[in-house]
Amino acid sequence: MQDHPGDLVDLRADCANCFGLCCVALPFTASADFAHDKSAGTPCRNLRDDHRCGIHARLRQSGFTGCTVYDCFGAGQKVSQVTFTGQDWRTGSREHARRMFDAFPVVRQLHELLWYLSEALTLPAASPLYAELRRLREKTEELTLQTPEELAALDVGAHRQEVNVLLLETSELARAGVRGRKKNRRGADLMGARLKGADLSGANLRGAYLIAADLTGADLRGADLIGADLRDTDLTDADLTDAFFLTQPQLNAARGSAGTRLPALVSRPAHW
Repeated sequence: MQDHPGDLVDLRADCANCFGLCCVALPFTASADFAHDKSAGTPCRNLRDDHRCGIHARLRQSGFTGCTVYDCFGAGQKVSQVTFTGQDWRTGSREHARRMFDAFPVVRQLHELLWYLSEALTLPAASPLYAELRRLREKTEELTLQTPEELAALDVGAHRQEVNVLLLETSELARAGVRGRKKNRRGADLMGARLKGADLSGANLRGAYLIAADLTGADLRGADLIGADLRDTDLTDADLTDAFFLTQPQLNAARGSAGTRLPALVSRPAHW
């Protein structure tokens, strides 16, 4: 039996139950995405005492586009409320804060894998793999519940590879049901490509570089978009119905319109 999209609710960021970890633990460099430098473990100058962003409503206008395309997949509240049982990094020791900041990016990677595994379980075509997908999802969830020390020592890359093998099989099954010839553009360099109106239905676009590509009116139904770089990609009036492994951060980095058709698991970005 396939899972319901609502089962992914715990993999969506809940900033009200997080100690602003993405605004502290992660570093960023002054660029088109960030207005200034910030080192890992240093609170962003825009972070308020209540762990909320002081410029959240005007991040893009203030030079923090990078913040608008980031998503922790629910790792922030997991680390804040489960791993560290609600102990704030502001009130604990320096060592407590360091352990929290080290655990956060590890759990974030695991939660991203949980998102893909959970989404795979909503795809009817992947039914032959449901048992194995659930096994790996359970294993991944168990890894997120480890101690800070265990999380710091975890080989996330090895686990990601195990998950990726199954996601590749999922992709093959899901795309097999799309009619017509299906293009394999896995890892392709399509930066700035003129693909207006292109038929990419059922295409393998895993890890493809689509930065600033023109996909206006393109047909991306049933395409695999895991890891595709969609920064500044023009998705105006494109059809992404039933496209899978497309995350909200990818979509937030792209451009689109009211006419862009999207999968059920993602939302239309406010800046479109």
